[in-house]
Amino acid sequence: MERLGEENKIMKKALILLGCPEAPSQTPMAVYASYKLTKMGYDVTVASTPSAMKLIEVSDPETFYIKSKIDIESCLENLESGAFDLLVGFVHKDAAVSYFVTFYHILNTTSLALVFEKDPNLLEKFEKMVKENTDAEIVAVRAYHNPTPMKVKFDRAIKKLEG
Repeated sequence: MERLGEENKIMKKALILLGCPEAPSQTPMAVYASYKLTKMGYDVTVASTPSAMKLIEVSDPETFYIKSKIDIESCLENLESGAFDLLVGFVHKDAAVSYFVTFYHILNTTSLALVFEKDPNLLEKFEKMVKENTDAEIVAVRAYHNPTPMKVKFDRAIKKLEG
């Protein structure tokens, strides 16, 4: 059931995908992305691995920024085309590319891949994999510990997607 916004409009729904939380910049960026999308009128759900979920729960203990969370596998099992208006995927591993591409093709919706990695060769590889398998908007940034470069590019990309 979609929730009504302040002006009695049906809220748009966004899904944020989080894989392995190995990269330190992923968790703060996920919290920031949820905050930003909520401010833009999205009802945000975060689908993640159990370990990424634990970091989110510690980072946002009162669910101030991330109100809806689901295990990534459970989400995938019940996913239907059109269930979300926006897909945002954090991509920094081969498995994350696979998840993003799979969700992209099932949802068939506006999508943004945040491709990040400290190794420039892996960054290029992951970006190429996403580009070859989707028509998603791609933000590729060399980042690992510092989320600022990703935040700047995310803000630009989300503005572009929203017109």
